[in-house]
Amino acid sequence: MFSKILIANRGEIAVRIIKTSRKMGIKTVQVYSEADAGSLAVEMADEAVLIGPAPAAQSYLLADKIVEAVRQTGAQAVHPGFGFLSENAGFARRLRDEGIAFIGPNPEAIEAMGDKISSKKLAAEAGVSTVPGHMGLIETPDEAVKIAREIGYPVMIKASAGGGGKGIRVAHSDADMAEGFAAVKAEALNAFGDDRVFLEKFIVDPRHIEIQVLGDKHGHVVHLFERECSIQRRNQKVIEEAPSPLLDEATRAAMGAQAVALAQAVNYDSAGTVEFVAGQDKSFYFLEMNTRLQVEHPVTELITGVDLVEQMIRSAWGEKLAFEQKDLAINGWAIESRIYAEDPYRGFLPSIGRLVRYEQPQEGDQGDYTVRNDSGVREGDEISMFYDPMIAKLCAWGETRDDAVRGMARALEDTHLAGLGHNVPFLAAVMDQERFQSGQLSTSYIKDEFPEGFHGLTPTPEQVKILIACAVAMNEVIAEQDGDPSERTDWTVLLDKTAHAVEVGYDEAEDLVVVIDGEEVSLSEIDWRPGLSLFKAVLDDDAFTAEVKRVADGFDIRHRAVRARVRVLRPDVAHLYALLPEKQAADTSKLVLSPMPGLVVDIPVTEGQEVKSGETVAIIEAMKMQNILKAGRDGKVKAVKAKAGDPVAADDVLVEFD
Repeated sequence: MFSKILIANRGEIAVRIIKTSRKMGIKTVQVYSEADAGSLAVEMADEAVLIGPAPAAQSYLLADKIVEAVRQTGAQAVHPGFGFLSENAGFARRLRDEGIAFIGPNPEAIEAMGDKISSKKLAAEAGVSTVPGHMGLIETPDEAVKIAREIGYPVMIKASAGGGGKGIRVAHSDADMAEGFAAVKAEALNAFGDDRVFLEKFIVDPRHIEIQVLGDKHGHVVHLFERECSIQRRNQKVIEEAPSPLLDEATRAAMGAQAVALAQAVNYDSAGTVEFVAGQDKSFYFLEMNTRLQVEHPVTELITGVDLVEQMIRSAWGEKLAFEQKDLAINGWAIESRIYAEDPYRGFLPSIGRLVRYEQPQEGDQGDYTVRNDSGVREGDEISMFYDPMIAKLCAWGETRDDAVRGMARALEDTHLAGLGHNVPFLAAVMDQERFQSGQLSTSYIKDEFPEGFHGLTPTPEQVKILIACAVAMNEVIAEQDGDPSERTDWTVLLDKTAHAVEVGYDEAEDLVVVIDGEEVSLSEIDWRPGLSLFKAVLDDDAFTAEVKRVADGFDIRHRAVRARVRVLRPDVAHLYALLPEKQAADTSKLVLSPMPGLVVDIPVTEGQEVKSGETVAIIEAMKMQNILKAGRDGKVKAVKAKAGDPVAADDVLVEFD
């Protein structure tokens, strides 16, 4: 077995590889950019080598730097993780030529399946169901429009070398195609160094289901069942689960057999994923093959008990698979939520910055569910604009899907982040939705369920009790600690603008008894003191965690996807609050603001120019994605406040109209 491997990646996947390497008694070398000098992965690895500045093109994407680090440290193998050089056949071939093991598939398999155009042709030849489309290269927007009309809208524009949700657009019209084609080519060139683009039919109301395959260098290939990854936004997976609530045993077996056949057709070894787009009728079509470890691999590990990173290492060493297909079975259900540094209240735009607070849920067996949290950052770390904004992959396993959903909801409650925007409230909202709980998923789920964007959810009657009980309990604790406990038992609690009559007392067990609008609840096992961000307690018989913050006139409280300003007031004071006028928001109707921190790619308008509603006025790049900003109304440009190449912060003014 290898004695030392080098990890050519960063963040949570680097930490993940280090953990398995430690378990196997293998030393690790972590390469890092200047931006990652103080990272958790660098701290955990046995050795670390600086390979360049923050931009990936000057560090993690430089094969020369990786090979030099291998030679410098005496590592015998390289694990590429996902992204960066993980699906670069040239890199894998160079390592082989240099006598360095590549912990991934052979370069011929990467070459055959890594290119989305050639892989579809190979899949069709192998008898795998494929989506209708145009697999040839397309050079111009006019050519793209012509082909799209032949296929029939809607059509998906995809970068041939793409991955991770980058370089993808859906066009519903000729105008969409012309604009999207240019944007995809630009994104593909920037992210992958390859601007080739192809088109395929977009399946309406589809589901995204993928099969995990695993092979060795002796011709053996098995599949480890499926993952459903239908909850996506901007073609980026957000929530994944294994198995899929759609599939029956027959469909599962058919998809697995096709995935294995395709892998065997290209002599595939190591871990890989065959992705399918599936109809609600259980029809399925080959989408692409990812010749690497997937971000969402933990859910497969949780339901099969197989460590995929370990198997990749063993395969690279030359070992035969220690199990056959008949030895594998599905045990329970697992869900993964990707926690991102992004603001769901602002269209999921990136929100880079420092993690001022990061409290993670306790991992391991929690009774009815099990928690796993794969994270590459710690409290105090910075989420950089140069890389993917993922903070963690939070997983919950349960014996049934309902158990896993409930477990994930509780694990999200126990997650607290501060210092930047994050999508935890949104993830919690999905767990609480009846549609998700029923398993009625599709890749348009987020657009369908949140057509006007995410603004949180309305509190359920149970959550109203939680919010009020939290505020009352904190009010009591603060008064006690201040040495001024009130003898008052009757209060008015304002939940935002809604008033609730509340009576407070204690029972014989010293548990807090709260009567809310005539309904009595008991709050016990209270775990909170001033300064803590999480309030933990048991309301009647149900444990919960709420995120809390003390403010001048009350508390800001968030429970899952519900957040509110809660004030505990004397009834006469509450009456005065009701008379206060609401603060008016500033008028920004004449301004185009940067929705996120990033770099200005282009401002295609000039002072004095007449602009029509819907015209592009700015293009901002952040987290390797280009974001096109359009005019919301007709108008004349009064001033242009930024130029190409300028760094901008969220809400910086880019263009001002008369």
